[in-house]
Amino acid sequence: MTPCAREAGNDYRQHSNSHYGDGSQGRARHSVRAGRSQAPQDRRARSDAPYQPDKMRIAAAIQIANLSYRYHDGTEALRGVSFDVAPGECVGLLGPNGSGKSTLLLHLNGLLPEKLGSNGAVRILGQPITPDNIDTVRKQVGLVFQDPDDQLFCPSVEEDVAFGPRQLGLSEAEVEARVKKALAQAGLAGFGHRATHHLSHGEKRRACLAGVLACEPAVLVLDEPTSDLDPRGRREFKALLRQISATKLIATHDLELVVELCSRAIVLDGGAVVADGPVTDLLDNEELMLAHGLERPHILRHRHPHG
Repeated sequence: MTPCAREAGNDYRQHSNSHYGDGSQGRARHSVRAGRSQAPQDRRARSDAPYQPDKMRIAAAIQIANLSYRYHDGTEALRGVSFDVAPGECVGLLGPNGSGKSTLLLHLNGLLPEKLGSNGAVRILGQPITPDNIDTVRKQVGLVFQDPDDQLFCPSVEEDVAFGPRQLGLSEAEVEARVKKALAQAGLAGFGHRATHHLSHGEKRRACLAGVLACEPAVLVLDEPTSDLDPRGRREFKALLRQISATKLIATHDLELVVELCSRAIVLDGGAVVADGPVTDLLDNEELMLAHGLERPHILRHRHPHG
C-alpha cells in the first residue's frame, strides 16, 4: 500500500473505503450523486477555448482514457472521462457537487475501483494502475483528502508525517530529515510535538500536506484544499501550493485559487468532461460557468481589460 497517498496498511485502506466505497457515506454522497444527464459532444465549442490536450500524451504524468465507474447502488459516477496532465502542470478540476470530482481523484491511486482491473484506464507516469504494480504507482501519487480528519490518525504531528516515509523502508535518519523538511514546506516548523487532535482546521490541512510531501510524490492530488479556511488561511495555503513543483491536480470550488495557481482547468459535470482549456478562457466564459453550476470568479470580473 502506498505511504505517499497515506493509505499504507490494510486497516487504513478499510477506513478510507468506509468513507468512499459504498456511495452512501460522507463525501461520497456528493461525489457520486447523478448530475446532468447530457454532456456536450464538442467541448471546444462549449468552452470557446480551442485546446488540444492530446499533444501531451507523450510522457504524461496523469493519463486517463475513457474512465467510467458505477457505485454499488447503480449510480453512474464517471462516464467516459479522458484527459492528460503533463509533468509539472497544475490543473484545476471544477464542477458542481455530485459531478464526480472526488470519485475521479480516488481512481488516481487505486482506492477506486474496489477491485482493480487490467484495462489501464488510468496511467501514472506511463504506468497503468493494475494489481501487479499498484504499490509502485501509489508511491508516485500523494492524495490529500477533503476532510483532514479522514487522513490524520497518529497521536502527534511528527508521528503522522513520519508514517509514510517509514513505510517506504527509509532509515530513521532519512525519516527524520524528511519530516523536518516537510513540516517546513507546510509552514509547520516546530509543530512536530503537537497533538493532531489539538490542531486548528487549517493546521490539520497543513499536517496532511506535510505527511504527503514527506513521501516525495511526483504527482500531488488535492480534494478541496481550501474549504473551511478563513481568508488568511486560504492565502497562506495557496502560497504553500505555489512553492511545490510536483504535478498538481486540484479539485476545488475555490475559483480564485484556480485563476492564481493553475494554467488549465477541466470542468466535470454529470460524471463527464464538458470543457477543458486554459483557465482564463474557461472561467471567463460566464455562460459556460452558469450552465454547470459555477460562476465567473470575481478576480476575472475586476481584471484590467489590457491584462
